[in-house]
Amino acid sequence: MFIQQFNFHWRKGLAVSLVGLSLILFIAACSSGKEDDSAKEKFSVTNPIVTDTIYTSEYVADIHSLQNVELRARVKGYIEKIHVDEGQTVKAGQLLFSISSQEYKQEVMKAKAMLTSAVADAKVAEVDLSNVKILVNKNVVSKSELEMAQAKLDAFQAKIEEAKAHEANAILQLSFTEVRAPFSGVINRIINKAGSLIDEGTLLTTLSDNHEVFAYFNVSETDYLDIVEQGNEDKKYGVELIMANHQPHPYKGVIETVEGEVDKSTGNIAFRARFKNPELVLKNGSTGKIKLNHEIENAMLIPQKSTFEIQDNLYVYVIDDKNVVQLRSIKSTLRIPHLYVIETGLTTKDRILYEGIQRVKEGDLIEPEVLTMKSIIAQLAKL
Repeated sequence: MFIQQFNFHWRKGLAVSLVGLSLILFIAACSSGKEDDSAKEKFSVTNPIVTDTIYTSEYVADIHSLQNVELRARVKGYIEKIHVDEGQTVKAGQLLFSISSQEYKQEVMKAKAMLTSAVADAKVAEVDLSNVKILVNKNVVSKSELEMAQAKLDAFQAKIEEAKAHEANAILQLSFTEVRAPFSGVINRIINKAGSLIDEGTLLTTLSDNHEVFAYFNVSETDYLDIVEQGNEDKKYGVELIMANHQPHPYKGVIETVEGEVDKSTGNIAFRARFKNPELVLKNGSTGKIKLNHEIENAMLIPQKSTFEIQDNLYVYVIDDKNVVQLRSIKSTLRIPHLYVIETGLTTKDRILYEGIQRVKEGDLIEPEVLTMKSIIAQLAKL
């Protein structure tokens, strides 16, 4: 009886032991399988590339007409007639406004009469002077009489000059009653209508020449220095204008001038670019954005996708010659669309993890799949 019980318990214990051993082997096999699967997972890696590149900066721009002037009345009177309409294109010298002129015509007539009178008085004085000279030569009158006659003639000749000046001014004032276009352009809003009484200096309208426009924009001191280093400050530097509807202006522009000082409050310096505008799409007061291209020579580039930050420091995963993941700190000088320009921390021989940085950690063994930076850049350019 005892032997039978012993055999029963021994067999039962053996069965439990076998079950436990099988479970341990199964778990070990699963763990080993996971490790093998992890080791076999492929990760895309790439090498930094050194190349010349261009990046684009955008700056808010204010658009101004090539010429934009206020047309103001230069004499007082009533607006007799308006010869143009708002938005109309006019040519240089074209009549725009007529101001009541009768009063100014009378002033011209009065000035002419004063001139005629002064000329007549001078002729009489000239005759008197000739007579006095004859009498002096005959010792009939003293030389003082001759001097008085000469002074009288000089006074009338001065009155002639004064009358001429008065006449010229009267004619000028009369001309101001006709307001003409100083240059070809587009008439803007007409403030006062026909019949309005206006004073000297009253704003009548503004005239804009929009065949070409100026775009003013502010550039940071850093970008300005980059332009200088590239040698583009003194030559026509091409730029692109993005209009308010986010569409590019069909004509490229050139930077013409740069202001002479940096604004201390903003750290910016103002640029002026000129754009052709034959269709008159751009108007004085429009807004837009200037796209400015910056050239970088021998820039080391890596994808932004390969990087991550830890406490404001930039890192990548580098794959060593044994395909083990290593953490590497790097320093970037510039961030451009989809890419970083690297200053220190990498060489072109380093292999960096391109995709899957969230799925690995330092010390992991991976199977790398190499992608060239050229193919990555081409792919990123399509985004």
